[in-house]
Amino acid sequence: MAKIKLSALSTRSPKDADKEVTKKKTREILNKLDDLQNLLYAEGKHSVLVVIQGMDASGKDGAIREVFGQMNPQGVAVKSFKAPTAEELSHDFLWRVHAHTPGKGMVQIFNRSHYEDILITRVHGWCDDDTAKKRMKAINDFESLLEKHNDTHLLKFYLHVSPEEQQQRLQERMKNPAKMWKYNENDFAEAKLWDQYMSVYEDCFENCNDIPWTIVPADQNWYKEYLIAQQLYDLLKGLDMKYPGLKK
Repeated sequence: MAKIKLSALSTRSPKDADKEVTKKKTREILNKLDDLQNLLYAEGKHSVLVVIQGMDASGKDGAIREVFGQMNPQGVAVKSFKAPTAEELSHDFLWRVHAHTPGKGMVQIFNRSHYEDILITRVHGWCDDDTAKKRMKAINDFESLLEKHNDTHLLKFYLHVSPEEQQQRLQERMKNPAKMWKYNENDFAEAKLWDQYMSVYEDCFENCNDIPWTIVPADQNWYKEYLIAQQLYDLLKGLDMKYPGLKK
């Protein structure tokens, strides 16, 4: 694919997008998603893996809460990948990830993911470029394995927030009591590495696109949630699922 230049892509909705109309559409989609997720679980033939990546304060937690929050919790799981433990580091980088891939009938959400091993690791020099290229190939093979051999359908979202909006949200964490728990002084240091992060993300999109990425404008939460919900709906609707009959 042609190389994506994130600085050339808008972080906001189209000018003609109506906020209230879009929020109404999202509510309608979410109601349909509840039924489709129940059908996914009952049929037990497919699974869905949703990968959500983005800079700090791009709205990953909010997207998960708003889009997936009303689904049956028996059929949805969320895994947030933090810094690897000593045990995890003693294995290959995908070892800790594979254990959290979804079983049949399940929707699994990765809040950050296996992609961190070619993103933050490269920005901080913990992973050289040659190793990153090998990991990209391994990621493509891993995702192909899930898709072709386990009927796991992947949706990969990058929440594209502007540096200005990110700074505003990080500052809000210092002032809003409801968001203070999210405050991490290190987020401001990471934000200063913006250009380096954009570069490794663009390389990721170019080399790990066998299953395509969706770049989601994320400055406005209502538009971000609509796009994610719509893609999930289109995927599930397209599976042509049916409830199983009586067991014999």
